[in-house]
Amino acid sequence: MSRPKLAAVAIGRNEGERLVRSLASFQGRVDRLVYVDSGSTDGSVEAALTAGAEVVELDPATLFTVSRARNAGFQKLAETGEKPDLVQFVDGDCEVRDGWLETAAAFLAEHPDVAAVSGRRRERYPDATLWNRVIDAEWDAPVGEAKACAGDAMIRTEAFEAVGGFDPDTIVGEEAEMCVRMRRAGWRIWRLDAEMTLHDVAMTKVSQWWRRTRRVGYGYGEAVALYGAPPERHKVPETRRALMWGIGVPAVALIGALFTPWALLVMLAWPVQMLRMIAKGETPLRSTFLVLGKLPEALGIIEFWYKHWTSAERKRIDYK
Repeated sequence: MSRPKLAAVAIGRNEGERLVRSLASFQGRVDRLVYVDSGSTDGSVEAALTAGAEVVELDPATLFTVSRARNAGFQKLAETGEKPDLVQFVDGDCEVRDGWLETAAAFLAEHPDVAAVSGRRRERYPDATLWNRVIDAEWDAPVGEAKACAGDAMIRTEAFEAVGGFDPDTIVGEEAEMCVRMRRAGWRIWRLDAEMTLHDVAMTKVSQWWRRTRRVGYGYGEAVALYGAPPERHKVPETRRALMWGIGVPAVALIGALFTPWALLVMLAWPVQMLRMIAKGETPLRSTFLVLGKLPEALGIIEFWYKHWTSAERKRIDYK
């Protein structure tokens, strides 16, 4: 059996040295390497060319989205040269770990009904800031069959083409959206117990954490709008939790306080919920930010539905 042809698509915007490390991690390990740039002004295009990557520069006249960039990278592979069997998608602030490409390709070869696999993403500098520790813990997702792959994932070309790739109009959660369509078509998604990528979140401010978490909520809104109905009920539980803890609890406390200051005790539900999560195995740090994050998540959900109902201009929500 011949070795499957493997290509990589990296996407980015002003990632600087992070992009250089990302592209270097693929040298000599893939048959083709494509970099898709979304309007960088820091010399990223030149750095990618120096690294030997094929470069696609997106037209700035159209909204930059992750899904659009990834589709453009795949299109470059499909239209020029020999089409690969497998494509490793990666963000430009991530570098692939030794052994991942071989492990993922072998798993896909052994499981022809699996469309996409992802593994363990870790922060390059987990102890640099509080926010880095929070994000590093976030990447530790359960292994086994999953509903969605991560943004960094190896995807089977056949499956990618069968569902038409990523939805270019999706602002957040594009990989989960595509995986819904893949699962509908009979494919399976898998998360492996293997080191996949090192990520450099470069998060140093609470405002960055807030914007990133608000973006998550915006993605919940998009997901519910697309697939919230049965049988998927995509992100419906997450949306309910965000609205209940992020809006419902504070609203009850504040409205009740108009009549009695004792109503503010309702806010004790937040620390109680943190303690419940700790009792179930979460770390104190992660449980704290999972609860606090419900407020920006709820605001992101509201932002999506406002723009959805009013046809307001949609914009990317960047945190760095």
